Amino acid sequence: MFSTLRSPLPLSTDWAALILRLTFGGVMAFTHGWSKFLSYPTDAANWADPIGLGAPASLTLAIIGELVCGILIALGLFTRFAVIPAAITMAVAVLFIHWNDPFSDKEHALLYLLAYAAIYWLGSGRYSLDAVLARPKGSTV
Repeated sequence: MFSTLRSPLPLSTDWAALILRLTFGGVMAFTHGWSKFLSYPTDAANWADPIGLGAPASLTLAIIGELVCGILIALGLFTRFAVIPAAITMAVAVLFIHWNDPFSDKEHALLYLLAYAAIYWLGSGRYSLDAVLARPKGSTV
């Protein structure tokens, strides 16, 4: 009876890494980072400044963490490096921006933070630009 509930094929960590990277990197970049990038001219002066760097610098760091690093994560390029600023951006969102808000308002940032931690420990996997760059010269596989 329980054998029908189990998958006949083992779940590959490379596929899991790809799904995590595309979902959490790609969605972050194109739904959050891109909109911040587009609204920079109007939002820079009034952006939250939770760590005292100034509103324009805080927005710039959020754009780097969400858009630039999100794209790098989705592509699997310099993945372990890219998740660090992305995770810091989400930690700031949870601990400073949404700390006094209801849990539902900090839930997304917390989920992204935990996903970035998983991607950091898992690595980018075989289906990534990191893997392409790590191949020995002349290798086709």
